[in-house]
Amino acid sequence: MPQPAKQSRVEDVAHADLPTRYGRFTIHGFRGAGPQDEAVALVRGRIRGPFKSKKSVPLVRVHSQCLTGDVLTSQRCDCRAQLELSMKKIGKVPSGILLYLPQEGRGIGLMNKLRAYQLQDQGMDTVEANESLGFAADARDYDFTAHILKKLGATQIRLLSNNPEKVRQLEAAGIHVAERVPCQPRISKISRGYLKTKKKKMGHLLRGL
Repeated sequence: MPQPAKQSRVEDVAHADLPTRYGRFTIHGFRGAGPQDEAVALVRGRIRGPFKSKKSVPLVRVHSQCLTGDVLTSQRCDCRAQLELSMKKIGKVPSGILLYLPQEGRGIGLMNKLRAYQLQDQGMDTVEANESLGFAADARDYDFTAHILKKLGATQIRLLSNNPEKVRQLEAAGIHVAERVPCQPRISKISRGYLKTKKKKMGHLLRGL
């Protein structure tokens, strides 16, 4: 007998006005059923359809937390640059969402990410380091993400991403990705090798590498 689909309760815990240098947003705090299921969403404009054209569909960035990049300005990755580019782009369109998720180190956690950094300093790339520690190259899951988007009414989106796996998982979870919009800031000399690995080994859609 088939098992019933797993239910994921998502609670909109609180929301407040959030003025930023990229525009004014409403910030929402979300909590799910699991112990790690917490996220914030910066929302701008009308999120629910129907929409008159593809360009009026909300522009959405699903961003994984990166303490070293987002906060400490590390140049080992392009996370902060992607975050800033996404906020800038969303701030210029009529509607959009920046969803910020605690998925440090592609889902392996901060301490394991630092262990992976140590292995990278010894010559491994990011994929080799994660796998050497017993993790997948990318351990992230976007089921909770999809539930948050549905809670907000964003079942049709334009996704700011270079990651085809992110598109695939969201589509499988019932979110219609009307368009994948590239999210590629200018490439630095330090992060070039990191980005080449993402393109070669993880299938990320990156230009100029």
